[in-house]
Amino acid sequence: MSQTRIAVIVGSLRRESFNRQLANALCAMGPADFEFQQLQIGDLPLYNQDDDANQHPNVLRLKDEVSRSQGLLFVTPEYNRSMPGVLKNAIDHASRPYGKSAWANKPAGVIGISVGAIGTALAQQHLRNVLAYLDVPTLGQPEAFLQAKEGFFDADGKIGEASRGFVQKWMDAYVAFVRRHVAG
Repeated sequence: MSQTRIAVIVGSLRRESFNRQLANALCAMGPADFEFQQLQIGDLPLYNQDDDANQHPNVLRLKDEVSRSQGLLFVTPEYNRSMPGVLKNAIDHASRPYGKSAWANKPAGVIGISVGAIGTALAQQHLRNVLAYLDVPTLGQPEAFLQAKEGFFDADGKIGEASRGFVQKWMDAYVAFVRRHVAG
């Protein structure tokens, strides 16, 4: 059976991140023929265009991991009504130098969780705008704006019973979206 490699980019560095928990739970909900790899983005230097001709080894590692993937899964928190700087920094690095983006044509899903009532709606919208510019086809529907509240995660770190069906439907739609793009 052929494996579909998915690069998972979590926009939080926090040790007890809800979004890392969500990424772990989502990966466990994926089909057996999908291989999920969480990429490290916390060790990247700040993006500086002066470095495009001589990219840092950690940037080259990120670009290679993205290039070897067939799909992308962005799991982002919302900071001040937008995506976190660490996530934008990773996106900028792997899109450079101009014309050599590792992101282009990779089908993506965008999801996130926050304690706020609107989840990560605005961060997701900002991220979608950036991904559109980078020629990354992105799953439009269903959208998932998840609120981290008591019972969302069970004791094993899986999605709790009350939300499991909704999140599984999102994951199933994402998998179908990636399969359509990989096959086409």
